[in-house]
Amino acid sequence: MLQDKDRMTLAVVDDHPIVIEGLLKLLDNKEHLRVAGSFTAGAAFWTFIKSNKVDIVLLDISLPDMNGMDLCKDIKLMHPGICVLILSNHSERSIILQALQNGASGYLLKNASAAELIACIQQALSGQIAFSKEVREIIARPSLTELKGIPSLTKREKEILHLISEGHTTAGIAEQLSLSPLTIETHRRNLLQKFEVKNVAALIKLAVQHGLV
Repeated sequence: MLQDKDRMTLAVVDDHPIVIEGLLKLLDNKEHLRVAGSFTAGAAFWTFIKSNKVDIVLLDISLPDMNGMDLCKDIKLMHPGICVLILSNHSERSIILQALQNGASGYLLKNASAAELIACIQQALSGQIAFSKEVREIIARPSLTELKGIPSLTKREKEILHLISEGHTTAGIAEQLSLSPLTIETHRRNLLQKFEVKNVAALIKLAVQHGLV
């Protein structure tokens, strides 16, 4: 039997105690793994890894005290050796891709089978990017907006788009750029048309997905 020092250490971060309990039971008899700890909040885990060894963490995106996506990025920045496997109910392709951009070693939906979970843990620990079957299918199926590509924007439109994303009003943008409010409104309408959306919230969402802001 492997000694504790020879096992890979794993932690679970999820805001639902019943999910944690199920995962711990599932992983309890895995000889190559040792559960280092379980946490229902991101801050508690962040404190824990400052003084404890963790090789891989199963991380939920929805946490009560912070955004799990941001926590993933911080973990990889400060502790690049830790593998982060996102375990979430969020199945949007853009969120999955953002998790990978933030350094995640893989992404699983919570309806994944026990066999998939164990396989993904092993893949991540061996340096591979790991996905559950359903996530793999989602990634392979680009959205309509991605198929359309990024709209061609002028330098001024990019500038105004950035200011809109920061929450500036038409009047504020006009004053900052020394333009008339009417000109800003024209640019705003053009941006909505180019992105084929009906409101600013949808505009900003697409701009974020395309990495424009």
